[in-house]
Amino acid sequence: MSQASFLHRQALHLRPDPARVIVRPFKPATEPRDLNPTDKTRANHIVERLLALDPKVAASLLADVLENFQGRHRNLVETFELRADEMEDALAAHDVFSETQRQLLGAYFLNEYSFEASALFNPSIVAHPDQSGAPEGGLRFILSLRAVGEGHVSSLTFRTGTIAADGSLAVDPPTRLASSPRISHRIPGPLGDEVGVTFEEDMDISERVIFPVTEYQSQGIEDARFVQFSDGGRTTYYATYTAYTGRAIRSELLETNDFRSFRMTPLQGNAARNKGMALFPRRIDGKYAMIARQDNENLYLIYSNDLYRWDGGRAILKPQFPWEFVQIGNCGSPIELDEGWLLLTHGVGPLRKYSIGAALLDRNDPAKVLARSVDPLLHPEPSEREGYVPNVVYTCGAMRHNDQIILPYAVSDSYSNFATIEIAALMRAMS
Repeated sequence: MSQASFLHRQALHLRPDPARVIVRPFKPATEPRDLNPTDKTRANHIVERLLALDPKVAASLLADVLENFQGRHRNLVETFELRADEMEDALAAHDVFSETQRQLLGAYFLNEYSFEASALFNPSIVAHPDQSGAPEGGLRFILSLRAVGEGHVSSLTFRTGTIAADGSLAVDPPTRLASSPRISHRIPGPLGDEVGVTFEEDMDISERVIFPVTEYQSQGIEDARFVQFSDGGRTTYYATYTAYTGRAIRSELLETNDFRSFRMTPLQGNAARNKGMALFPRRIDGKYAMIARQDNENLYLIYSNDLYRWDGGRAILKPQFPWEFVQIGNCGSPIELDEGWLLLTHGVGPLRKYSIGAALLDRNDPAKVLARSVDPLLHPEPSEREGYVPNVVYTCGAMRHNDQIILPYAVSDSYSNFATIEIAALMRAMS
């Protein structure tokens, strides 16, 4: 099976970097918020040992910690203080703490986490909301990536880059530092909390890491499918993603205007209980529309009057060709062309080999399938077959630029690369 002649692989390999770390709460034995002040838990024992230190020894220890870790994180003293604030329940049974003791306490109840040590994959791409400095005839983009670290916990990270007028690509190097956001609000809901998070304004976007912040996300924020959504002249960036507890999954929605402040909301309805939902970039006949896979096999078209509730749906694409006999799924939000909605798909074939194909849907009635790719556009080359999950190429979203599709894709659940597709040749190849 040969690769489509109109698809061109790039050499922009984005590989995981274990040197990029964030700090996360360290929670020995019992969650601090669950501690009874009279209980003698590991947390209490740590606090007692710290309080027994001579003040000069404590000051020297704090200085050593700061010297050792200061260049690896921003605002480290403030981070220690905030962690100490979160430990108030564990501190209630003890005497008043000095500033040095509180900062040391925060340090003892934090740990570094190498959030992309294992994998950097399943990308999606959208135009940057700030196009200042874009090349003439080109544009700036934001790439989202799923990062995986110790314990197979998934988080969301970003890169920026440019596309030149001729379609050539460049990715900006990431910053050395990485940081989690502060929680700006938390609103209880019927399916769990709506949570807002905000990053510092002076952070480079590659420094921003959205780590799980709710119980339902505790094991991961997986496979964000970003889309630039237009509605009445207003542009909003949405991403559907999978929240994973380690036992159960559900679809949630992330919303932002600037990639600095984000809102995460659980989706409701029977269609939101599965993976792989992808939002159309505009309303269709006044309704929101999604492509989703509700039965682990076929692709469905779903409409909703409410962006946050999704029920029902109609199967519009089923496995048809050998490379997709096991199942098909979407590879991101549909892309609007003059010819119709271009929907990139993934298909699973023998030995669970993942390939990327395409379908063309009617612009006015996306339930009508106008054409499909008989053969995959992209499948694992010999050099791309090895990884955490072998024999997989996968994407969570591409974008159009002039007469090309810019396709970031993951390689065997390990790292990411790019390809470009000539739109006119793709249209001719579909039947």
